Amino acid sequence: MRVLLVDDHKVVRAGLRALLEGEPGFDVVDETGDGEEAIKLVLDLRPDLVLMDLRLEKGAIDGVEATRRLAAIAPETRVVVLTSHGTRTDIALALAAGARGYVLKAGPPDELFRALRTAGDGGTGIAQEAIGLLVDEAIAPTAELSDREIGVLRLLATGRSNREIAGDLLLSEATVKTHLIRIYRKLGAANRAAAVTEAVRRGLVDPG
Repeated sequence: MRVLLVDDHKVVRAGLRALLEGEPGFDVVDETGDGEEAIKLVLDLRPDLVLMDLRLEKGAIDGVEATRRLAAIAPETRVVVLTSHGTRTDIALALAAGARGYVLKAGPPDELFRALRTAGDGGTGIAQEAIGLLVDEAIAPTAELSDREIGVLRLLATGRSNREIAGDLLLSEATVKTHLIRIYRKLGAANRAAAVTEAVRRGLVDPG
């Protein structure tokens, strides 16, 4: 199976390339650290699989958005997410965007190979480590928001966009998106409005 690697760390890509090229049945056709470039490469190369990191600091879009666009314009190419992050929200966002697999970077290589082959065969491959995190988070108490997350939330409540929040806090838009994902999870909210409503209820944000 022909694989495109998408990760914004060159060392990680080098390790993944070596790993996959040492495993029968996989051929790495190219690599990039940019979500928009990944879309162009898929359209040019038509790989069978894309191994996608969720957090892409380079470029204008993250791994979730890149996955969503690829699912719409190149559904024959299956995306498997490979990330350091493993929360229920991360997994739900990736699968809702169209990912056909979810694997943690800390997991064993066999889990990665299995997820790729399952996705390549038309199934959905979720590593056991990710499934375990789903179960753990389902029974764990809700964590408190960090000071940074509260700061993001308060700006969110004023109606600022992700770009405006990033500018106010001197962060990248990708980092703001990461904070929002964690805020939604901790507040049990599905979107911006629900997060603000719950934050007001908890006294984290002033009404109005």
